Amino acid sequence: MQDFDPERPEDFDSAHAEYARLRRECPVAHTDGLGGFWALTRYDDVKRAASDPLFVTSVQNVVPKVAFTGRRPPLHLNPPEHTPYRKALNPLLSQERAEALAPHTRTLARELLAPMVAKGGGDICVEFSSHLPVHVFGEWMRMPEESLATLHDAGRAFILAVHSTKPESMKETSLRLYEMARDLIALRHREPQDPAIDPTSALLAARHEGEPLPDELVLGTVRQVLVVGMVAPMVMIGSIAVHLSRDLALQQRLRSDPSLIPSAIEEFLRLYTPYRGFARTPVCPVEMGGRMIDKDEAVALVYASANRDEAVFPNPGEFIMDRPNIAEHLAFGRGPHNCPGLHIGRMQLRVALEELLVATKQFDLDGEIMMSRWPEIGALSVPLRFD
Repeated sequence: MQDFDPERPEDFDSAHAEYARLRRECPVAHTDGLGGFWALTRYDDVKRAASDPLFVTSVQNVVPKVAFTGRRPPLHLNPPEHTPYRKALNPLLSQERAEALAPHTRTLARELLAPMVAKGGGDICVEFSSHLPVHVFGEWMRMPEESLATLHDAGRAFILAVHSTKPESMKETSLRLYEMARDLIALRHREPQDPAIDPTSALLAARHEGEPLPDELVLGTVRQVLVVGMVAPMVMIGSIAVHLSRDLALQQRLRSDPSLIPSAIEEFLRLYTPYRGFARTPVCPVEMGGRMIDKDEAVALVYASANRDEAVFPNPGEFIMDRPNIAEHLAFGRGPHNCPGLHIGRMQLRVALEELLVATKQFDLDGEIMMSRWPEIGALSVPLRFD
């Protein structure tokens, strides 16, 4: 059964046009591509599957399936098994902690933009937004500075391997990230840090029913967080840059009134939600949208489509500042596996856009946009000309 082709080449707008068609004609769609899966494209269905305990993450949690090298909490575990890992990390991901990272993020943004400004432009993804999240994350994770370049290269190699859907490359690049996680854990054993400020130490100090968390699952958690926050900010910043290059009036409005930027970020998150491939599997046959999904069949929660559902967001393809129901968007997911790093994510996007607008009088597209593939959606390469 082939209601759509997830492997068809895409441009910046084509996937959104396809999801609009599916919402109209086939909102619970099936494909044989990428190993075969169902895709939920309407808001209510995606929201239900994200929160309903009938849909679990422990069988397959992303399309295409990429977990070949071990279980990585919290995402790979269902409640309540995932809860000790979230409990250990959540205090370190508060809004207060995110804002404490803002000055460092601003310094990094300015340093990364400076050479682009000097030469009159460049690729905002390759030269800026692929690096910024790695360094912000490295600061949050309290990683040794000398390991961040390796993390950038290893993380990017893993992401490109996922996009190529080559299992051997995915496995090889994932194992490199496991090595980095193992080294960081060993460093914390040798040189303990305060669990109240250090994520790895918090996981090592955590107790569940009086026992430490299992070593292999602490390793999996550190491996998971090493890369999970790298891709979304990169493609989001690229997509925002494309939008503002197409809408120079909005670009100038935000430049002249930076107080609008937080509201603009929320609408950009709705318009350009960077994920479409987070997956669940039902533990029993379930009916959705008039179709029967069997037990253990992969189901993609197409957040990028749900956030453009006409039934929830009128004129969904338009940028509308201060939408009355903007808080309903699903860019950070819903339910027990909603994104725990949402505050850091918002802070990064806000600071990045503020600094890009301050550094330029105007920016425009200056070449071909390269698009991400499943499980992400958005721009991986956006050449810009700075004026």
